[in-house]
Amino acid sequence: MIYSHEVKMMCPVAQGVNHGAAPIPEEAKWVKAKEVTDISGFTHGIGWCAPQQGTCKLTLNVKDGIIQEALIETIGCSGMTHSAAMASEILPGLTILEALNTDLVCDAINTAMRELFLQIVYGRTQSAFSEGGLAIGGGLEDLGKGLRSQVGTMYGTLAKGPRYLEMAEGYVTGIALDENNEIIGYQFVSIGRMMDFIKKGDDANTALEKAKGEYGRVQDAVKIIDPRCE
Repeated sequence: MIYSHEVKMMCPVAQGVNHGAAPIPEEAKWVKAKEVTDISGFTHGIGWCAPQQGTCKLTLNVKDGIIQEALIETIGCSGMTHSAAMASEILPGLTILEALNTDLVCDAINTAMRELFLQIVYGRTQSAFSEGGLAIGGGLEDLGKGLRSQVGTMYGTLAKGPRYLEMAEGYVTGIALDENNEIIGYQFVSIGRMMDFIKKGDDANTALEKAKGEYGRVQDAVKIIDPRCE
């Protein structure tokens, strides 16, 4: 340790107040975190890239400082999907400090990691007051049975109005309009369910029909339009 001349010349004074770290909530315990291994928690966070053309939602399940589970969801940039694939291999097994200082390939994923790090080390996790935390696999529960991200894609112009393209329920195939040409519902296909039906042996057309659904007052519609063609 190197000390400046001024510090060397100082007379010593006792440091009387030293209560250590303030406790933070971790999986229904109050923990005075001093080492990386003292940190546990399940949490989500979002990040964005420098040009702000894409974003990432990152979900981590940390046990004793080690990332045990990572869910990386990206939108807005084709290259981000490849970065997410790499991050899914990189993150599990790292400490949260290592992950913070590891290049996760994409600005948005790196930014999300930074935001999650702050949540985790300050005890602001989703599992802060859950006894034992969340089991490994909690990230998959966010995706639902079809293991697909919750995506909403909408588009609108002043000249032609709104278009619903994809909802949480699935790919929108029809927009229901009333007599004023206002949207009152939509038809959709659940891509996850359709693929499950195909994997179980249904032909594509049968699977498509079984995976269809609707939301809103579709039965009252004056007309139904294809959001991608009309």
